[in-house]
Amino acid sequence: MAFSSFRAFLDALNSAGELKTIARPIATELEITELADREMKQPGGGKALVFEQPTVNGKVSSHPLAINTFGSAKRMAMSLGVESIEEVAEELGSLMKAKPPTGVREAIKLLGTAIQLRHAKPKHVSNGPCKEIIERFDPPPRRVEAWPAAPDIVAPGGSVQAIATSPPTLADLPILKCWPLDGGRFITLPCVVTKDPETGEGNLGMYRMQVYDDRSAGLHWQLQKVAARHGRRYYELGTRMPVSVFLGGDPAYTFCATAPLPDGVDELLLAGYLRKRSVELVKCETNDLEVPADADFVLEGYVDPVEPLRAEGPLTRRD
Repeated sequence: MAFSSFRAFLDALNSAGELKTIARPIATELEITELADREMKQPGGGKALVFEQPTVNGKVSSHPLAINTFGSAKRMAMSLGVESIEEVAEELGSLMKAKPPTGVREAIKLLGTAIQLRHAKPKHVSNGPCKEIIERFDPPPRRVEAWPAAPDIVAPGGSVQAIATSPPTLADLPILKCWPLDGGRFITLPCVVTKDPETGEGNLGMYRMQVYDDRSAGLHWQLQKVAARHGRRYYELGTRMPVSVFLGGDPAYTFCATAPLPDGVDELLLAGYLRKRSVELVKCETNDLEVPADADFVLEGYVDPVEPLRAEGPLTRRD
């Protein structure tokens, strides 16, 4: 089952009695995390929560915030349109362990899987909901400073495309500071798109992002991750590495960005296979990367080899 948007997923959760809405203003600094923590500790993982008026530094954000949407086995299954997560695990297990057929019956079964994968191949489109509002500013000259700067923020809006005139800022988004001793705000479910500069092979991964200021955030890339390998090649070339990060859209994207797939397996192909519909991809505004057209937010930026690395954290948690 494919969801047309993250809102459609929230609507499904609400219809199933799996969603609570909080209408009053609640701070993204510590308060939302405290309430969500209490909910998560309820039997069965509690309910998903939507905060209609999250505040950032005392100001109500124009964007609502959802949390704990994947906090139970039932909601995880709903996000992928199945009855149970075991159903997905079994399907993926047979797909990853597929071997050359030894008989006609096995050949027919393997052919059926191949046809499904072919039909799940991403489609390229010229426009989509994530292009309805585009906010941009001129990127700074290349110099040593915090990285990666985000020269473009794309978000959904009205029914026609509009170019905003005010400079975009990460402070507009209700990004959480979770615990008192944390080093700042962290985006914890970003879908990060990168590309190998030599082969053109793309990757969709999930690497938490610490927000340093209005236009800069750091990506946590462990050395063994594909995006880190892409980064090393850009460092060797001495050129800026384009990075696009999208939030929201069909929840299948979030699952596939975290799935431990073999190197070279296209995460968005897997998303199309699971949702039984190809993912529609649209080209970004400031680079040649592509993101799902139904994403809620797209942050476009870069990592520059000449800029110094930034320390991450500290990260804390309360037991």
